Amino acid sequence: MALKTGDEYIQSLKELDLKAHVMGQAAGGLTSHALVEPSMRAVAQTYDCAHDPQSKDLFRVISPLCNEEVNRFTHLHQSAQDLVNKVRMQRHCGNLTGCCFQRCVGMDAANAVYSSTFDIDAATGSAYHQRFKEYWAWVQKNDLVVDGAMTDPKGDRGKRPKDQTDPDMYLRIKERRQDGVIISGAKLHQTGMLNSHEILIMPTISLRPGEEPWAVCCAVPTTAPGVRYIYGRQTSDTRKLESCRLDVGNPKFGGQEVLTVFEDVLVPWERVFMAGETAFSGTLVERFASYHRQSYGGCKVGVGDLLIGAAALAAQMNGVAAASHIREKLVEMIHLNETLYSCGLACSAMGQPTASGNYLVDMLLANVCKLNVTRFPYELARLATDIGGGLLGTMPAAADLEDPVAGPYIRKYLKAADGVAVEDRFKVLRFIENLVAGAGSVAYLIESMHGAGPPTAQRIMIGRQGDLEGKMQKVKSLLDLA
Repeated sequence: MALKTGDEYIQSLKELDLKAHVMGQAAGGLTSHALVEPSMRAVAQTYDCAHDPQSKDLFRVISPLCNEEVNRFTHLHQSAQDLVNKVRMQRHCGNLTGCCFQRCVGMDAANAVYSSTFDIDAATGSAYHQRFKEYWAWVQKNDLVVDGAMTDPKGDRGKRPKDQTDPDMYLRIKERRQDGVIISGAKLHQTGMLNSHEILIMPTISLRPGEEPWAVCCAVPTTAPGVRYIYGRQTSDTRKLESCRLDVGNPKFGGQEVLTVFEDVLVPWERVFMAGETAFSGTLVERFASYHRQSYGGCKVGVGDLLIGAAALAAQMNGVAAASHIREKLVEMIHLNETLYSCGLACSAMGQPTASGNYLVDMLLANVCKLNVTRFPYELARLATDIGGGLLGTMPAAADLEDPVAGPYIRKYLKAADGVAVEDRFKVLRFIENLVAGAGSVAYLIESMHGAGPPTAQRIMIGRQGDLEGKMQKVKSLLDLA
């Protein structure tokens, strides 16, 4: 059963019956929880797209691991075209959901772990790669959602993992046993964790000799004993709890972030893919980061398409669509968005095979892509806010529309262009508000800045990959310099 439908996926989550702390209370029944359900529906779209005649060819691919047709979100890239199709798929999902659809991190983690375990085995004679191949073939056959878990709390950022007052500030191997390892620690910013079946844990930094306990990569079921979940707040998130959906902004879908705690969790050896090999931790981190920075050239572009469309609709409803300054702003938004997409496609098209056989993006261009993502969506949001107008911050509650006293005044004074229903104007402005200042801004803006690493991380990688020495040598050769 390699290709679930959205409904089958939702049923599989119901069977997991995960529990979490949500806004100060222990909560179960998460698949119907008003704060969690919208994000679950966004993930379900990634399943339904594999059955939609309009998109299934993009979402389905034959896996060399299990020799079956699988969802591309579980695929190990076999060509540069696979990398390109990944970005195309992510833009499509962004167009459909207007939010984070939560399966990218696991896909990116899997591709990084696949090639990194191959390299570890080649250097040390370990058996990690075969373990991971067997594990990931099982993931593909069951069409599972895997949450990639990399970001540690880090504690005092001025100290290394071994120097922290609390060693759990970086997730670590606390104990080695005959039946596996005991891990302890936490992972922050876990996108879609409560919508996942599995967790693929990775180190978060390049580790040094003496830091072997923190060089751990392994897979844990989301139902594993000792794993605890604490749901993250988002701006305006309690609007999802209100009976009127008009004020939510995105009436169907949403994102999800979770603090995940690992309290003495047993991981069997067959699910351990790195256990102390510090020399390869940096390779794994850099490869994952590059894949995930490529991803932002697709998913953020897809959401950007919707923000541009909403801004254009707002201008039309306000009666100013023909104004030259509005047209210029919309063209600028399109230009910025397509530039991001171009970077995502470029680093994909220039991808090359690793020693393991799967393809890795051009790491320099992937980091250029993500560095642009730390800027351009903010400019798109600024322009959309400009076009949308001050009502984005002052619009009355949707419930007042039906109030016998306030309703008539709202319908009279918030009317704009002829033929435009006030309710429709509400919908468009609330959607823009959602993306630039509400719950949707977590995935669109905050993720754009910090997801896959903040701007400094990309600058460091661009400095490493930019080949300054090679560029200087070209000048020397051109000018006959010694």
